[in-house]
Amino acid sequence: MPRDAATLVLTRVRKGEAEVLMGRRAPGHVFMASKWVFPGGRIDRSDFTAAAASALPAADLARLTREVPVRRAHALAMTAVRETFEETGLLLAAPAPAASVAGPWREFRALGALPDLAALSYVARAITPPGRTRRFDARFFMAGAEALLHPEPTAGSGELDEIAWLPLADTRALDLPAITRFVLGEVAERLTRPDRPLPFVRMVRDRHLIEHQD
Repeated sequence: MPRDAATLVLTRVRKGEAEVLMGRRAPGHVFMASKWVFPGGRIDRSDFTAAAASALPAADLARLTREVPVRRAHALAMTAVRETFEETGLLLAAPAPAASVAGPWREFRALGALPDLAALSYVARAITPPGRTRRFDARFFMAGAEALLHPEPTAGSGELDEIAWLPLADTRALDLPAITRFVLGEVAERLTRPDRPLPFVRMVRDRHLIEHQD
């Protein structure tokens, strides 16, 4: 059974050129070793209960709640923000009163910030094909770098051995998983057409199927 996961695609413009934040997974990983990916990972129990500074935009929440209950939709958005912070040190967050909170969200509150879910757009969904070592039902979110509390990544947790802002036009030359390559194309389109239908990528009867949902 695929496990719920979420990914965050961060974008910015430098000298008139679109850039995207990506990281290369360390060679020792069982899943997608040495591949360039967006930060992300599987849902955690804390993602269901942790506070946020804002809610998902209504249209994006409506798309997610066609697939999952509201509580899980919120948790998936929180997963994308948390995993990005853990892997890159970047906070998609808004200032908030500091407080003592247990679990993986303690660092956010200690820094006086809470996740800014209003900055997210839900842009794609993909289920890992059957037969893979690990399978995920992944939701891809997108946000602009202007929503970050600071724009440059750190070493993060070490899961990614290289992290960088890369020109979007150059990413196709990287060693990419197929779904990452597909989502990069979707991101390029959404920078000029943000209202595009949402693609859902999965394997049906040994064939890749892409459905688009408004």
